[in-house]
Amino acid sequence: MSTYLTAAEAAAALGISLPTLYSYVSRGVLSSAPESTGKRRLYAADEVRRLARRKADGKRAGKVAQKVLDWGVPVLESRITSIADGRLLYRGRDAIELARTATLEEAAAWLWECDQSCFDAAPDAPIASSAWQTWIKQTIASAPHERALVMLPAAAAHMPRLFSTGRQAQLETAPALMRVLAAALAAVPLSREPLHRQLAAAWGIRQRRHLDLLRAALVVCADHELNASTFTVRCIASTGMHLFGAVTGGLAALAGPRHCGETMLVTALFHEAREAGDVDRYLAARLARTDVVQRTVLPGFGHMLYPSGDPRAAILLEMLAQQATTRAERETLGQIDSIVRAAFDATGLAPTVDFALSSLERVLGLPQGAAFSLFALGRAAGWIAHAMEQIDDGRLIRPRARYVGPDEPMR
Repeated sequence: MSTYLTAAEAAAALGISLPTLYSYVSRGVLSSAPESTGKRRLYAADEVRRLARRKADGKRAGKVAQKVLDWGVPVLESRITSIADGRLLYRGRDAIELARTATLEEAAAWLWECDQSCFDAAPDAPIASSAWQTWIKQTIASAPHERALVMLPAAAAHMPRLFSTGRQAQLETAPALMRVLAAALAAVPLSREPLHRQLAAAWGIRQRRHLDLLRAALVVCADHELNASTFTVRCIASTGMHLFGAVTGGLAALAGPRHCGETMLVTALFHEAREAGDVDRYLAARLARTDVVQRTVLPGFGHMLYPSGDPRAAILLEMLAQQATTRAERETLGQIDSIVRAAFDATGLAPTVDFALSSLERVLGLPQGAAFSLFALGRAAGWIAHAMEQIDDGRLIRPRARYVGPDEPMR
């Protein structure tokens, strides 16, 4: 029997289509290797057979366990966000429509089920200016997520009533946490200014049309149900950890290249496509060499929950097209549009929010890592909502694993 299978043979063995096979590879479910001639990808026969056996597992518990953690059946109940039929709803409100006018503070208040005045009434974190400036100086050369991962725990030590479990104490801590995170991501002093304006000031953005883009980007990123970082936050919150600790864990999960770290891969894609000149030829070559290490067919394209296209990306790219008015902005946007068209022609996939955020970073000339900062600050509002919901639930999240190793030690 052959050691390796072709894509068609592997798909047949698994009873799936070729696009699904490629999706398995992009998600790390299955690996592939280049043929010696380099013309196609091959799949290890043993690995394919093991996966086929798991798929054929007749035990209901085994099937559910496999599906729960892999874009499958719901794993817990929540009243916060719904994703269905291509729509994203925050507690029943259309998140895309909300993003057209709302600030992140307004979206956060809705997600937290409180009045927006909590942002006005809550005291600033009592962090000495000299200490904050020292932390900035020590981390200024770091990437935004690295800086935030250092500064959030340090700031937590200065927060009053941090370990209080009451809802009022959480609502006092949450706005201050958002301000601390914004200042840490942008490496600026703490401020009471609206969050999108804090980022704009740090990045030298003054035009109202650009401010509007930052505001909308934060709102569409505010929550997305049980993604990897949000589930991490809920697990941490279920142990009794305070909001700062839960959000710090969410940041660590968010930075991975298969989560918001994908914005960095999209930035690299933009650069390579521009250097190549011929976008169609570049993407064809890129798709031909995609492998399990990259774990994605094409960074910034195709979202499992939105087969018809990510609505978050759609609104941001729409607004960007409307508000890119200078010659330089139009030229950069034209290059991005050519990538979108070529990618769709080659794969049938539409842009994700990661692609849209990276596009915004590129067209507006924002500093490297701005796309991640927008995603992280926006998502923190949802993380806090989920942490509060989990604390109210009161149960420890402790799933079980389905053991598939040897029954006895090998001798």
